[in-house]
Amino acid sequence: MRDSMSKALYIAEKPSVAQQFAEALKIRGRRGDGYIESEEAVVTWCVGHLVTMSYPEAYDPKYKRWSIGTLPFLPREFKYEVIGNVSKQFQIVKGLLNRPDVDTIYVCTDSGREGEYIYRLVAQLAGVKDKKQKRVWIDSQTEEEILRGIREAKDETEYDNLSASAYLRAKEDYLMGINFSRALTLKYGPVMANYLRERYTVLSVGRVMTCVLGMVVRREREIRDFVKTPFYRVIGAFEAPAQPEPVPFEAEWKAVERSAYFGTPFLYKENGFKERKTAEELIAKLRANPPMTAAVAAKEKKKETKNPPLLYNLAELQNDCSKMFKISPDEALKVVQELYERKMVTYPRTDARVLSTAVAKEIHKNIGGLKNYGPMAEYAAEVLASGSYKGIAKTRYVNDKQITDHYAIVPTGQGLGNLRSLPPLSEKVYQVICRRFLSIFYPAAIYQKYSLELEREKEHFFANFKVLDQPGYLKVADVNLAKKAAVEETLAEEPPAGEKETAEGGGEPGGQPVNTAPKKAVSQEALLQMLAKLKKGDILTLADLFIKEGETSPPKRYTSGSMILAMENAGQLIEDEELRAQIKGSGIGTSATRAEILKKLFNINYLALNKKTQVITPALLGEMVYDVVDNSIRQLLNPDLTASWEKGLTYVAEGTITPDEYMQKLERFVAGRTVNVIRMDNQYHMRQFFDRAAAYYNPKAGKSRTGTSKQE
Repeated sequence: MRDSMSKALYIAEKPSVAQQFAEALKIRGRRGDGYIESEEAVVTWCVGHLVTMSYPEAYDPKYKRWSIGTLPFLPREFKYEVIGNVSKQFQIVKGLLNRPDVDTIYVCTDSGREGEYIYRLVAQLAGVKDKKQKRVWIDSQTEEEILRGIREAKDETEYDNLSASAYLRAKEDYLMGINFSRALTLKYGPVMANYLRERYTVLSVGRVMTCVLGMVVRREREIRDFVKTPFYRVIGAFEAPAQPEPVPFEAEWKAVERSAYFGTPFLYKENGFKERKTAEELIAKLRANPPMTAAVAAKEKKKETKNPPLLYNLAELQNDCSKMFKISPDEALKVVQELYERKMVTYPRTDARVLSTAVAKEIHKNIGGLKNYGPMAEYAAEVLASGSYKGIAKTRYVNDKQITDHYAIVPTGQGLGNLRSLPPLSEKVYQVICRRFLSIFYPAAIYQKYSLELEREKEHFFANFKVLDQPGYLKVADVNLAKKAAVEETLAEEPPAGEKETAEGGGEPGGQPVNTAPKKAVSQEALLQMLAKLKKGDILTLADLFIKEGETSPPKRYTSGSMILAMENAGQLIEDEELRAQIKGSGIGTSATRAEILKKLFNINYLALNKKTQVITPALLGEMVYDVVDNSIRQLLNPDLTASWEKGLTYVAEGTITPDEYMQKLERFVAGRTVNVIRMDNQYHMRQFFDRAAAYYNPKAGKSRTGTSKQE
């Protein structure tokens, strides 16, 4: 038992979280300057980071001046210092940590690598000794979860490996940033400044940041170099006999085995031609022998099920918010972080898309809370009444092996009173999270699919029809369900990614695939009745034949949301199969840092963001930095290097490799590449690369000459 004179100290990451802890612990005591105190406990807070790594000049004044002679910079012992504008709060926290009557410290900073690092730096500089330190690890800010976290708090030493990986991540960013930025600036900065007609240019590079820059520039150059290929598809407009009038639909010609064009060099894939005149020849052949009819060669009906998607992790949520609300990943994180701090959702900086077994057992509480939230009340009540939540632990939505620090982002069912004081965007994001969460307790959506094969003159046409039979989870997941209930009529296949088409060269230039709905309005009921009755051998009218012209299209530019997903899945870009398997599940950056890195690239004018569309394009300065890095430290542009460093940090956190092993590898890499840059003599050859990039930019603005308004 604790001595009656001693107290517990709870240290949170920010004041609002400290307040939640004080309320959960029923601390009604005196509110001091930077802390809250009662008879039994003290609650204090950081304001994010209070301590940072010292600049090189703190080691020796000679390092203040950037010089080749002082590189590589690899300190034996790293120095840390209090951040100037928060020194007052640091002194308060330091005093409390070392107070004689405080015998137990509860670490309540964010439950993740960065939160651990924030506390460890403070404890290091405050000189904490001979105190019991316990780690509170929680998944939400609800009172029950806070009290559970305190009750089950483990000894802080159990998080030493996580702490070591946090220190190493910071050292890695520091060493790569200082050495590579200085070396590249000293070597290539004057050439770049001269080209841009500026007094000086500083190059900013980093392990994750430069890799992301590389992904965007490479994609932009693929788009510039892309050569469009036209193709021509032949479409038949058919009519099936029905009462009171025939039912029209369209079908697409394909060069199947018995076709006169099968395996010929005239084809673009099996469903189009390289030249319009060949398509016209086919149409002429099919029109040659009246009457214009076709026979049903085959009909197939099958069921298609679509399961509810997995729950949200941060990257998936940021991507959906970017698409739905046109907000940046950074803005999405701010919104969901606030929802977390208001007790409304679970911990946001998570990579997991599933629940833990322990949480699944209590999930009825989350669902029950949503009965009090108007837009979701009906669905929450339905789930509770059906009891579908009881078997959730046996589904793919619960998997302890797929969770590292935290489970997926889900609503807690609490804190609904806070909605009144939140902006409309916050409620929109909250509702998206609720809909995804409740979806997993609903059955799969079921579609009926019909496919038709029609024959005329040994040439075959194909059409597909899909109708939503049972909405299942779409009832809650999809706000536009009414639209989805209609019959979807498609041709044999829609143009794959990288192709677009227009009918007779008309339609929207470069727009979506043309609408495949029949020209004459037809009821869903009539279409379904026709499909049900139609059988092999039936004769249909071929009312018209026409050409749909299409063209291959370049890869799409990244949006802020798709870039976050690309960073999360960067391992898939790695060609080396063994390395790809080794870093599976480790992207570039972490869920906590990706949005911030993207924001920095916009701020330093390496990348540009179209706020309306959220489309990302490079800026001229970014392309020049890309070319410099590509000709000096090319590995920085490769996802394999970046992702394998990230995997290494995970190994340290798991205790698989020691911090010393990692540090030695890091120092060798930094020293080797820095010395390489110093020895290089290619800076005056860079102009040819700069010229090539600059051709696409407005010389005055440094912005793309194509202009963001013209970019997709």
